[in-house]
Amino acid sequence: MKIVDQNGFNEALNNKYVLVDFYADWCGPCKMVGPVLEELDAENDQLTVVKVNVDNELDLASKYGVQSIPNMIFFKEGKAVTRIIGFANKDAILDKINPFMD
Repeated sequence: MKIVDQNGFNEALNNKYVLVDFYADWCGPCKMVGPVLEELDAENDQLTVVKVNVDNELDLASKYGVQSIPNMIFFKEGKAVTRIIGFANKDAILDKINPFMD
């Protein structure tokens, strides 16, 4: 899992399934969800997981309506299909994204 800027974000969206974690270094719940996302990234070859620091990428956060963090947006074939706001455990994240994965 890597931290991306606008260019890396656009590149990541070339993958079929992408989970983007909009976060900030100072955010406690963001730090809590980090290991969960690392685990998802390591376990699932179909899923690309990237992180976007909202403090560094304000335009990107604004474009996707990120008003609170952590804010995870799941993209299928480049289109945002679902969103998870706040801390979520692994099962809750999978429950939200699995219906969109073939």
